[in-house]
Amino acid sequence: MKAFVIDLAKCNGCYCCQIACKDEHVGNDWTPYAKPQPDTGQFWLGITEMVRGQVPKVKVTYLPKMCHHCDDAPCVEGCAAHAIYKRDDGIVIVDPEKCVGCQMCQDNCPHGAIYFNESLNIAQKCTGCSHLLDNEEEWEVPRCVDQCPTEAIRFGEEEDLRELIDGSELLNPKAGTKSRVFYRNLPKKFIGGTVYDPVEKEVIIGASCNLKDSESGDSFTTETDNYGDFWFNGLGDDRTFTLIIEKAGKMKVIEDIVTSKELSLGDIAME
Repeated sequence: MKAFVIDLAKCNGCYCCQIACKDEHVGNDWTPYAKPQPDTGQFWLGITEMVRGQVPKVKVTYLPKMCHHCDDAPCVEGCAAHAIYKRDDGIVIVDPEKCVGCQMCQDNCPHGAIYFNESLNIAQKCTGCSHLLDNEEEWEVPRCVDQCPTEAIRFGEEEDLRELIDGSELLNPKAGTKSRVFYRNLPKKFIGGTVYDPVEKEVIIGASCNLKDSESGDSFTTETDNYGDFWFNGLGDDRTFTLIIEKAGKMKVIEDIVTSKELSLGDIAME
C-alpha cells in the first residue's frame, strides 16, 4: 500500500509541488483518472502558509495539503453513484465518467480535500498522479514528489517508508479515517522573548530561563542568546507555565503563561 510522508522541517515554501500539480493537471484530460483541473480555485496539492506568534517572535511554517487517501474514506462509502473507489495501491480516485455531481463527497470529507468543478459538474481531487504511476517504465512517484527539491514530500510503499512514518503524525487524527498521508514535524506551540537590563539598556546574554508546567511539574531550560532572545519550542496545547529568568543575582518570574497560541512575551526587563 502506498503512502505519503511530508516533513515540514524540510519544506521551504518553494511551491514547486503546487506548481507541478497544476502543470500536470490543468488543461490535461487524464480520463478515467481525472478530467482537467481548473486554472483557478482548485489546489489538489496546495501550500498553506502558517504564520505563528507575534512580532518580533514569529515563525512561518509551510504546510502542503492534499487528499489523505484514507483507508476508511467517508467519500467512498457516501458516494451513491459509486464513482469513488480505492485502488489496490491505496490511492482514492473519483471516476469522472461516473460522478453525477451530487457533491455528497464534499460534505462527507472531513479533510476539505475534494473540490467541485461547476463547469463539468463533477467532484475532483488529488489522484496521486495514478495515470503516471500506472506507466511504471517512466514514473515511480507523483509529480509533486518528483519536483520537490528538498525531498520534503516522499512517496512509496508504506513498508519502505516505515522509518519516516515512525514518529510522524496525522494532520487530522480526530477524523479517524486512517489517513495515508503522514506528517513529520508538525508545528507545536512555542514561547519566546527578549531579556534586557533597563539600567544598562542592553540585552542580557546567558540568562538562565526555566519554564515549568504548573500542573505536571515538567520543566524546560534554556539560556538567552547573543541577542538576549530565548525560545521554548515543541510545547503542548493549552498548558499553563511559570517562567523564571535568572542572571547575576537578579530574578524575574512570570506566571500563568498559557499556550492557547504561540506566544511572544516581548521585551522582559530584569530589574
